[in-house]
Amino acid sequence: MSGVYLDFNATAPVRPEAITAMTRALETGGNPSSIHAAGRAARAVVEQAREDVAALIGGPASTVVFTGGGTEANALAVESAVATGSKRLIISAIEHESVVETAKASGAQVELLPVGADGLADLDWLRTRLASWDAADGKPFVALMLANNETGIIQPVAEASEIVRAAEGWLHVDAIQAAGKIALDSRALGADTLTISGHKFGGPQGVGALTFGPRATLVRRQHGGGQERGRRAGTENVAGIAGLGAAAAALRDLETFAAQAALRDLAAACLEAEGAVVIAPDSPRLANTLCVASPGHASDLQVMGLDLMGVMVSAGSACSSGKVKASAVLTAMGLTDLAPYAIRVSGGWATRETDWAAFVAAWSDVHSRHAARRRAPAA
Repeated sequence: MSGVYLDFNATAPVRPEAITAMTRALETGGNPSSIHAAGRAARAVVEQAREDVAALIGGPASTVVFTGGGTEANALAVESAVATGSKRLIISAIEHESVVETAKASGAQVELLPVGADGLADLDWLRTRLASWDAADGKPFVALMLANNETGIIQPVAEASEIVRAAEGWLHVDAIQAAGKIALDSRALGADTLTISGHKFGGPQGVGALTFGPRATLVRRQHGGGQERGRRAGTENVAGIAGLGAAAAALRDLETFAAQAALRDLAAACLEAEGAVVIAPDSPRLANTLCVASPGHASDLQVMGLDLMGVMVSAGSACSSGKVKASAVLTAMGLTDLAPYAIRVSGGWATRETDWAAFVAAWSDVHSRHAARRRAPAA
């Protein structure tokens, strides 16, 4: 990938281990549902990947369901809850669109779990709300992501789980941005369902996984064969699953990833010195993620200016068909004035110190030229 790529939260470059595993899987061929030698070889690839994913996220391999990506995995959890009787869903105000839009389309009533200016979910609100839950609304369903894709803020999921469990509810945890960046254990978190997506941590695009606990009942979203133990019909994407598993197996050294924090904080200090505002600097955040606003300098102009200088960042979530709009996440945090001017910078497994330094230099140049144009008298 040419240029400086600092948009890992959108898609991480595919790891060499994943490319090797995918190539071998493609060369192996075979349908994993076939009982002949080629089919058994393909099945072995799928089951090894299932073990590797289970080791990454915690829980037995038998509870790992492969999907066509994070969006499908989230939808499977939300729609399963509705299909099994949940008539009212509590969705945090910073959830990814794949959760929010699925909840809205499910036919259930949707309530937003608010967050504070620090980006953290209001657990007092959740506790009070669940204390007055109407049994006629079925089992409470609460969706709270582990780490936000735009700000990197890490949510108090384990504490939320205690509240939801006391209300005999279902806690869904979107761990798509957290996987490979912080330690994951779905059981310790108390997640009834938890999702990941391969392309966020060095696997291929178009493959994800969901794991579920004993209090969650999955209901298939698509009908056909009995693949994935009847939970997700359709011939498995063997090569994609192999890449997902290989990337998961490579993510055992979290200390290397944690080293990104020092580089991020140094970059943040440089930008702050020129008037930028770092979003929620005191909140627990992923080591790789910097969300920063430059008041008066529109997000899209910053992204385009940086791109022209060979530095790739984003203006928030990458799941809006290329559209740049004010961040719903920052708006939910009460940062409406900053939302139109925020960009997201995110490193990852292939990021070097020189990449962060190049970003700072490019941003300073783009910011200076923008400021000069604003100061110039009108013709």
